[in-house]
Amino acid sequence: MNDISLYFADEGTGTPLVLLHGNNDSSGYFASQIRYFSGKYRVIAPDTRGHGKTPRGSGEFSLTRFAEDLKHFLDFHGLDRIHLLGFSDGANIAVIFTLKYPGYVDKLILNGGNLFPRGLKDSFYFHTLCRYASVCLRSLFNKKYVREKEMLRLMTSEPRIKPRELEKIRIPVLVIAGSRDLIKESHTRLIHKSLPNSRLCIVDGSHCVAAENSGEFNRICENFLCG
Repeated sequence: MNDISLYFADEGTGTPLVLLHGNNDSSGYFASQIRYFSGKYRVIAPDTRGHGKTPRGSGEFSLTRFAEDLKHFLDFHGLDRIHLLGFSDGANIAVIFTLKYPGYVDKLILNGGNLFPRGLKDSFYFHTLCRYASVCLRSLFNKKYVREKEMLRLMTSEPRIKPRELEKIRIPVLVIAGSRDLIKESHTRLIHKSLPNSRLCIVDGSHCVAAENSGEFNRICENFLCG
């Protein structure tokens, strides 16, 4: 039994399309996608443990646990076949979930994900490391920094996925990233090349391309889901 219930947005009818947001964000990030896709799909966007309106709960705070939360959420709501779209850490959760529970996912969209922390561009990675070290120290004296420490730890320590593990994912996958993403383009291409049934799209925009360039992003995703 899970110790929390995930808050979620739920709009539209049809095949379930589950959206997983990124680090220190919420389902509200996907406002444009919920509005666009709910005309054809049942769009479900949960807030991850400790994010948005979902409580932190107790115990481990990790991407693997978030994937288990997703499994519990889907089972509780009777969702056994879905399309899954993950952004940033949400993409990483989606990979972990699909590797462990492949029978649930028909099509997978990975936006701005990474297999390991050094997939981040060097400048952002080292900035995050420095911020994490600072927050770790401050959290010893002020509890208000504990949450930020947990969020930063996710980016500096997780995920830890070997490229060869992606060979197990045989379903269709769309790998999509911004042209000015925080993820190295070479790393995004590594993810694409490691997946046996994937296509790659680089879209004009930053890491948050789904919000900044939602028109093009949504059209590309729709074509993939309908194809």
